[in-house]
Amino acid sequence: MSVISQIRKTFKVSFEKEWYNTYWAFDVHGTILKPTYDLNEDHMEFYPYAKEALQKISKRSDIIMILWTCSYPHEIQKYIEFFKNHGIHFHHINENPRISSNMGNFGYYEQKFYFNVLFEDKAGFQAESEWKEVYTLMKKYETDKYFPNSKWSTKY
Repeated sequence: MSVISQIRKTFKVSFEKEWYNTYWAFDVHGTILKPTYDLNEDHMEFYPYAKEALQKISKRSDIIMILWTCSYPHEIQKYIEFFKNHGIHFHHINENPRISSNMGNFGYYEQKFYFNVLFEDKAGFQAESEWKEVYTLMKKYETDKYFPNSKWSTKY
């Protein structure tokens, strides 16, 4: 299943269930940024359309963005600052405290965090081609004013 199919499915379910928030997890290397495979390298280069798509996603209050990375803490801080300087904002890093077993949500999320959409090269995301599709879809949703109702619950 492509990430576009999952985005469409996520919004379809969210509208049917009247869920306001959806949760999207994003890997960094090989997904958002082209990998350098050099721990001492500070060069960061977006895949085509990744920056523009992530900027559109960041503007939506209904999408909770989670950075999902195995990067070291000092690297994560560099990435967060880099993304922030490009108008991309993540709500959480490697966790989703908004969905938990203790809050009455529908699963056990103490060892695995909940997400609806996953951007991960190791899960099949094709950064070279799919970011343009994501950007185009997010632009269409923005033009069509395709947003969930902010009065809807975030309870799952």
